Amino acid sequence: MKKPTKRSRATQSTDFVESLARGIDVIKAFTPGRMQLTVSDVAKITSLARPTARRLLLTLETLGYVRLIGNNYLLTPKTLELGTSYVSAQGMWDVVQPHLVSLVEKTGESSSMSELDGSDIVYTARVPVAKIIALSVHIGTRFPATSTSMGMVMLADLSTSQLDRALKIAPTSTVVPRVQLTRKQIDISLAKIRKQGWALSDETLSFGIRSVAAPVRNAQGQTIAAINVTVNAAETSVKILTEKYLPLLLKTASNITQDFVSYGLLPTTEPLSK
Repeated sequence: MKKPTKRSRATQSTDFVESLARGIDVIKAFTPGRMQLTVSDVAKITSLARPTARRLLLTLETLGYVRLIGNNYLLTPKTLELGTSYVSAQGMWDVVQPHLVSLVEKTGESSSMSELDGSDIVYTARVPVAKIIALSVHIGTRFPATSTSMGMVMLADLSTSQLDRALKIAPTSTVVPRVQLTRKQIDISLAKIRKQGWALSDETLSFGIRSVAAPVRNAQGQTIAAINVTVNAAETSVKILTEKYLPLLLKTASNITQDFVSYGLLPTTEPLSK
């Protein structure tokens, strides 16, 4: 006779919420090797009926934890909210932290990592310095992607159709950028960024904020995140930012990329094994 599993024993309790457990199973179905899944894929992986899998995915989409692109669902950075402290302490942070700390030690300026979520960026890692900037930033902070160097670096990697879809999504950031770019200006800027491999934001988001960003890629060469160096525009010129700090930033982005590839990690994956 088959021995009951911990899960099966738990389901016998009247306090057990089966729908919650199924929703968690759906989220866990997404892995580094399965970042995009159809309803049928999720049903097969979780052993759920297809209508059940579909309802759970629609619920998660409404809550903002997954996004539908074509016939495929994929997780959004909002899933970080389910375990930011643990992920920061033992997963992504283990990989990113030494690189960002080293970069900050060399530049004396703040450095952060973010991911693209629709038309916003979401900060997922940060090493600040004690300098005054116009806007407060912490893990989970959202800014309009087109007004930031990290956002533009990540948008530059999208296809035309992906870019169109991303820019049609209403931003959820409450920050109103100082400069509102037109679509033509965005396209011109992205073409330049694709060619040079990095992006500069010069007081576009807010007065006093100047930054340069570089992409972090996966094993397939796709941009999955971005890192930056942020300076006070009154203290640091564009020349210093691009000639002195940019080479260090590009090297750091390359090293982080290599680590993610080596460990088989993406910024939102489960923690490294100890």
